[in-house]
Amino acid sequence: MTESRSTFHQQLDEVQQDLIRAAGRVTELIGRGTQVLLDMDVDAVPAILDTDDEIDALTLDVEERCFLILARQQPMASDMRALVTAIRLTSEIERSGDLVVNIGKAVRRLHPTPVPASLRGLIQRMSDEAVQLFREAMDAYAEGDEGLAASLDDLDDRLDQVHKDFIRTLLEDCQDHGEVQQAVQLALVGRYYERIGDHAVNIGERVRYMVTGWLPEHTGAARYRARSEPSGASRDPDGTNPGAPSGPEDPDRS
Repeated sequence: MTESRSTFHQQLDEVQQDLIRAAGRVTELIGRGTQVLLDMDVDAVPAILDTDDEIDALTLDVEERCFLILARQQPMASDMRALVTAIRLTSEIERSGDLVVNIGKAVRRLHPTPVPASLRGLIQRMSDEAVQLFREAMDAYAEGDEGLAASLDDLDDRLDQVHKDFIRTLLEDCQDHGEVQQAVQLALVGRYYERIGDHAVNIGERVRYMVTGWLPEHTGAARYRARSEPSGASRDPDGTNPGAPSGPEDPDRS
């Protein structure tokens, strides 16, 4: 391996490690933000914002380094996919930190009213599911594990179900007690946890792209091309479109 290629792969490894470190800060922040919410500890909110600033700085630095590597090394194939994946992951990680900040800001709006007892367990469960999703997404990235990345959809279904239970219980409590403003803020909090799970799934999709070159959007793009091409357009002998990328079937389409 040439010195240039060795340096390139060392830079890629450093990018990966810094992304894992940033994601680790996010998972810590989810747990801390949840505890601040359950304790209604408004004095602890500034620390959440400070940690998010650290995540912002780290992901921005990683993104800038990725662009420099692209400009200087002009990588191809899997190396290019690794860099593109890293750039996309900076956004997913940074936005997840922002969502925890939103939970902290909700604490300020809810204070000093405590979280109803009927919702506390559901909030903790949403937090735990979000943390697990994020950790497994980054494990998939660190290991280049396509199978683990693909399994994140099923894990996200669990978070979605807890979120639905949370909203149902919240609405029942609102009908009983009429605390509309509190209900609105808590509904947003539930949405923030659900969105963190979505970002973890997005990370998984990007990992699958890094490993295989496939994205879910390829399935829809292939359908669009099939609908758009004129009747009798050139096809392979088996009737398939030679330009359509291969990949898992879209579970949302029959």
